Amino acid sequence: MKRKRIEARKVLLLLPLLAWPILAGAFYYLGGGRKLETQKVTGSAGLNVSLPDAKFATDTLQGKMSVYDSQQKSGFEIDSPENGMDEVARRLGFDGLGEDPKVVAINERLAMLNTEMAKGYEEPKTESSRSSGRDLGSGREVEKLERLMQGMQQGSGEDVEMKQLSTILERIQEIGDPELARLKYKTEHGGKVSIDSVFGAIPAVVDGNQKAVQGSVVKLKLLDTMVVGGYVIPKGYNVYALGNFSNQRLNLEIRNIRMGNSIIPVRLTVFDRKDAMVGVNAPEAMLADAARGGGVDAMGSFGMMGMDLTTQLAGAGIDAARGLLTKKLKRIRQPLKNGYPVLLRIEQR
Repeated sequence: MKRKRIEARKVLLLLPLLAWPILAGAFYYLGGGRKLETQKVTGSAGLNVSLPDAKFATDTLQGKMSVYDSQQKSGFEIDSPENGMDEVARRLGFDGLGEDPKVVAINERLAMLNTEMAKGYEEPKTESSRSSGRDLGSGREVEKLERLMQGMQQGSGEDVEMKQLSTILERIQEIGDPELARLKYKTEHGGKVSIDSVFGAIPAVVDGNQKAVQGSVVKLKLLDTMVVGGYVIPKGYNVYALGNFSNQRLNLEIRNIRMGNSIIPVRLTVFDRKDAMVGVNAPEAMLADAARGGGVDAMGSFGMMGMDLTTQLAGAGIDAARGLLTKKLKRIRQPLKNGYPVLLRIEQR
């Protein structure tokens, strides 16, 4: 058994040596290892690499740009990249690619943006009148700038606009805080305060023809701006005073001022601008007092008659008439003309 195995192994070992010549002969028989014969290239096979040169008219075309010009004149145009992409898409079967609504909208927006950007870089073309006006305005600006530079170099020039602005701001602060204005005046005048700053009053007039009675309300109109309790009452604003007759004077006093939906508590006394006395001159009150006194005395004199029945009945009638006359005489009416000048003094600051 061992001998047979050894012989079989020898056969298998020598089998490749016998197979190599057979395989080499078959490879050679089938044409392997031979050099291929080069075929001669004829005019009809392959690409023709010998191309003729371009021929142009030497009298018209002088360079590359002239060639482009001639193509444009003859009707030929160079395809743009967009046209090339459309052609490629059409050949691949995407004919509707360029007709997509979204793509069309995007292209339109891009075209609008390009137009606006082109406008931004272009020089504006205006009419001659506008150009002259612009040149005039630029000339004024240049002159103003030159004056400003000269003032800065000299060091003594003052900016008028800044000075006016500072003055306006100071006045606004003084209106909001009258105490600040008073302190400023003291500082400027060495601590001395003028009479007008302490005893100053606000001018006003009677607004419309009115008839004042005891306890009536009189309508007034301010002729100047007034600051009370931190509130600014503008010029021309209407205020109302309560009237009271005393010693042939119509005393008027303002206790409240309405500003919108706010009620500002104040204490203003009305002075007659003609005589600078409290209240308004009321000559009608003097005549009414004299008439009332005479009427009461006359009615009282009838009570000294006899005490018979007829006299008593007459006395009762006289008493009734006296009471009625007294009530009528007590209703004093003082006419106030439109525009009558008065002054309002602030009692509590």
